[in-house]
Amino acid sequence: MGVWPNITVVLRRRQSGGSPCVSGSWVVSDLSSSVKMQDPNEDTEWNDILRRKGVLPPKEIIKDEEEEAALAREQQSIVKTYESMSLQELEENEDEFSDEDESAMEMYRQKRLAEWKATQLKNVFGSLEEISGQDYVKEVNQAGEGIWVVLHLYKQGIPLCTLINQHLAELARKFPQAKFLKSISTTCIPNYPDRNLPTVFVYHEGEMKAQFIGPLVFGGMNLKADELEWRLAESGAIKTDLEENPKKQIQDHLMSSIRSSLPTGRDSESDDD
Repeated sequence: MGVWPNITVVLRRRQSGGSPCVSGSWVVSDLSSSVKMQDPNEDTEWNDILRRKGVLPPKEIIKDEEEEAALAREQQSIVKTYESMSLQELEENEDEFSDEDESAMEMYRQKRLAEWKATQLKNVFGSLEEISGQDYVKEVNQAGEGIWVVLHLYKQGIPLCTLINQHLAELARKFPQAKFLKSISTTCIPNYPDRNLPTVFVYHEGEMKAQFIGPLVFGGMNLKADELEWRLAESGAIKTDLEENPKKQIQDHLMSSIRSSLPTGRDSESDDD
């Protein structure tokens, strides 16, 4: 690394034989034997001026400073990543961040949690609402972050559709955090075939998560509200406190009845006698 001397220049008249030079010219005296060495990387006003003039090369960045600058950029990028993440994404990516980022991530997690709670309090529905085709995009596709939507396509005059509307109205009161909607089928989807009714679509944040199409899926007019609740819980739309599928109990009871009505081995032998 080179250094730049601080040199004192002294001008004197050229003399010859002890008399001043007639021409009056000036010459540079010998360099001062005392030279002060200065580091060109030193942070001084003079060095800054020389760098701007191009006399000195740009200041060398020490490796530690480069690493600190890179770390600062990385941390800034991480902060932006936190800011763009939802509460669920923060939880899913928790293991990908270092321990040094834990406090920052926790701060954003609490922020997202508060936003989620505010949304939950705000988005309390509690009833089965009728929509038209014009409302479909706003009420279903653009329902909002974290919102589950249960949409029933129906037609008047179909008994099973009427039954499902009754069940959904009951479930809407029981699960007010989910949005329960109903719409005449051909209003939302032109020429939608009646054979596909009733139809229930389940959406989350504008994306379809489940669909139940046709009377056979629902089991006909024997459908109970808790059976429909179980179906919707399996799709993720609601959180039920049911511990098992109510339909399974009916099936188990039916199979038990069938087995009890079948003849045993002894009965067969008695019949043969």
